[in-house]
Amino acid sequence: MPIDMQLILQLLASFVIGSIPFAIVAMWGSGTDVRDLGSGNPGFNNVLRYSKPRSLISLVGDVGKGFVPVWLFYDPEQFVNFGWLYAMGAVFGHCYSPWLKFRGGKGIATSAGAMLAIYPALAATALVAFVVIRVFGSVRKLSEGGAYASLLTWVYFTMAIHFQLGMPHTKYALLMTLFLFWMHKSNIRRMLGRWSQRPPPG
Repeated sequence: MPIDMQLILQLLASFVIGSIPFAIVAMWGSGTDVRDLGSGNPGFNNVLRYSKPRSLISLVGDVGKGFVPVWLFYDPEQFVNFGWLYAMGAVFGHCYSPWLKFRGGKGIATSAGAMLAIYPALAATALVAFVVIRVFGSVRKLSEGGAYASLLTWVYFTMAIHFQLGMPHTKYALLMTLFLFWMHKSNIRRMLGRWSQRPPPG
């Protein structure tokens, strides 16, 4: 099989694996559609609003579908861009799932799973950073705390990639970060709206 056709099939498989809507699966038998909760986003945070045990199913599934394609198809002896292609295939599948009329989640857990497969040590430190930022946001009662933690963690991860590995790793991490910021544009608008409504100090 020519390598280009093999790559196309692997990317398609990455997309299909990423498209499995584990937030929907996690709610099976509950009589509730996760898209009727909170923001309507079919992702981990909305399942968490309904049930912690069900949210764990969603989280493990979403992380796993980012990890599995990279683990299956990426050979670390290859150029790193192959790993990022499989990662983006899975994230695109999650965000534009054909099972949900090409709508889906925002890609944070799935991208985290892919990074655990490509950069396990750096991704582990980023997960620690996420927990710290998330706890801080909860203590300060920040609205959009999950989005704050997710996006700031990706900024941290991109900087860590840059200082430890340099190019081309930084380029791919930055592209993923920009894509995830785009997927969170509604959250960012709400954050900016709330900041603009804050009374001036003093």
